[in-house]
Amino acid sequence: MSQDLSEALKEATKEVHAQAENVEFMKNFQKGQVTQEGFKLVMASLYHIYVALEEEIERNRENPVYSPLYFPEELHRTAALEQDMAFWYGPSWQQAIPYTAATRRYVRRLHTVGHTEPELLVAHAYTRYLGDLSGGQVLKKIAQKALDLPSSGEGLAFFTFPNIANATKFKQLYRARMNSLDMTPEVKHRVVEEAKTAFLLNIQLFEELQQLLTLDTADQRPSTPPGLQRLAGHRVPETTPTEVPRGKAALSLLPQSPVFRWVLTLSFLVATVAVGLYAI
Repeated sequence: MSQDLSEALKEATKEVHAQAENVEFMKNFQKGQVTQEGFKLVMASLYHIYVALEEEIERNRENPVYSPLYFPEELHRTAALEQDMAFWYGPSWQQAIPYTAATRRYVRRLHTVGHTEPELLVAHAYTRYLGDLSGGQVLKKIAQKALDLPSSGEGLAFFTFPNIANATKFKQLYRARMNSLDMTPEVKHRVVEEAKTAFLLNIQLFEELQQLLTLDTADQRPSTPPGLQRLAGHRVPETTPTEVPRGKAALSLLPQSPVFRWVLTLSFLVATVAVGLYAI
């Protein structure tokens, strides 16, 4: 693999990068079809992911396989995401934010890499940070408009890099540092493959978030009245009942003899008194 690492990563991840952008969740986001609930879900997932990523970066900040890419003041997102979590989930956000299954898988992979193969952290840092500095800025504007957020930036601290004056120049510096890493062809190949894995983890995350949003929408639809639900193994007659004015349906199905009516009235009075005593 004679290419520079940055070029090798860009070339090798083109296809999976396109797949990530074409997941339904991201396509909707790019169209401005993002709800507050959907945005909160993705931001909560990013919080968990960046906490794990930056824990492992701190663990390996002096390791030569990663140290040239250590830019905590410029890049680290955990503190910004904590601000966003407080904005979206309130002062008790640490107990309120969700932690989905796909997010957990992503976090587990980051910790595994940080402990056992720290050179692969380069792939995850490349995927996340350079993406945040590029497409992330577009998503910020979309979210700000779609969710009618204040222009001062509340709720969007994640997308703001106050210590980077020029994103283009910084990305050039970052890629130059990547290319300076001393890697054998075998290690470089593993880093490239790990970058593909990082994109796949993001795809799984977006697919899961879309599924959660779809289920949430379905749960908010009017439920089918119990009388119209089919029981397993029970065939419901295909007939349409005659419409009965509300409040008279139950009585119209009961026998109409005077004695039965008297017993029903007495039972109703006894039940009413019993309920009243229980309430006291």
